[in-house]
Amino acid sequence: MRKKAKARISQAKAVSGDVYARIQQILESARANVARTVNTTQVVANWLIGREIVEEEQRGKQRAQYGKQLVEGLSKKLSREYGTGYSVQNLFYTKQFYLTYPKILHAVRGEFKPGNRPKIHHALRDELKTRSGRKIRHTAGGETQSVSLVQLEIFHAASGESAWQPGMLHTSLSWTHYRTLLKVETSEARSFYEIESIKNNWPARELERQINSLLFERLAKSKDKKGVLKLATRGQEIAQASDVFKDPVVVEFLGLPETHRMVESDLEQALINNLQLFLLELGKGFAFVSRQERITLDGDHFYVDLVFYHAILKCYVLIDLKVGKLTHADLGQMQLYVNYFDRERRTEGDGSTLGLILCTDKNDAVVKYTLGHDLSQRIFAKRYKLHLPTEEELRAEVRRELKEIAASGGPSENT
Repeated sequence: MRKKAKARISQAKAVSGDVYARIQQILESARANVARTVNTTQVVANWLIGREIVEEEQRGKQRAQYGKQLVEGLSKKLSREYGTGYSVQNLFYTKQFYLTYPKILHAVRGEFKPGNRPKIHHALRDELKTRSGRKIRHTAGGETQSVSLVQLEIFHAASGESAWQPGMLHTSLSWTHYRTLLKVETSEARSFYEIESIKNNWPARELERQINSLLFERLAKSKDKKGVLKLATRGQEIAQASDVFKDPVVVEFLGLPETHRMVESDLEQALINNLQLFLLELGKGFAFVSRQERITLDGDHFYVDLVFYHAILKCYVLIDLKVGKLTHADLGQMQLYVNYFDRERRTEGDGSTLGLILCTDKNDAVVKYTLGHDLSQRIFAKRYKLHLPTEEELRAEVRRELKEIAASGGPSENT
């Protein structure tokens, strides 16, 4: 009897635990959906506020002066009634948001044409009947209609985002994301950051860091016009080894000074201490395996600084750190490491091992003639920067590289 009673108690606990886990999942999902809905509503509201300001300004005879007075007056009234968050600067952000993303609700506006009412799920339609929203003017194809903010929000959630394109509303992007995206000057780069933010689930702080580190420019600088267009419309796609590595690799988060006294072990330790940030900088697909991986050949020991595995390309990636200018001996050493891993560590299903040498400077001609064509597809030499580069620094680096390539007699696959 006691055994049966204990069994029943144990079973009850197990069932109780399963129920608790399921309910916990429901609540966590609901909490996430509520936060996302709030963020989306704020984005829509700010876009609409920006549109109202722009349209009102266009009616003014002296637009610049009238616009400034309009925003200042609105800021005072809104702040008195709704509290903080409606400063002159924030209202200018909403105006810039509307001007930068004029078609962010394009898909929604198109559905509200006469005779083409949106097909909303029954449950959401019922909810619309019970909820009220402030009626707003809504322009579609030159026609003004009355559509509530709630309708815009719920319709967008119900319509799905499978047809989403850069420049359209996405619930994964908060107002802070969009305000950060306003700093990006070119539409191509802005589209790229929208795609990558959604695909990688970047918080707004990480998005800002990637923009400040000129991620788009670093990926785009070695691509032709077709490649840049793909970045802007599809984000970063990894199909081959050359798609993986950036140049330069920016590790400003290490907080290390640029000094000739730094040794490679200091750089390695700093990267390990900031491994999560380093993985974000390396990009998608990287998984850390080991540091100072020992290779023994006939009693001689060699050590690979950092070993990673790339989940997309399904191969080992070996990283060697150099605090000075790259030499042909460094390239030869990496060839040894790559060959050893290919013969001794690869298993069935693994791709060819890749090597990455991070250095402060390199001569592309030395890289080209040391590696040749075949190895240049598997061993890469990239610069690292201990500070965020400016656009001018990046342009100067591109010009310098193009000059070196021309002097060496042709393009290098390893730049």
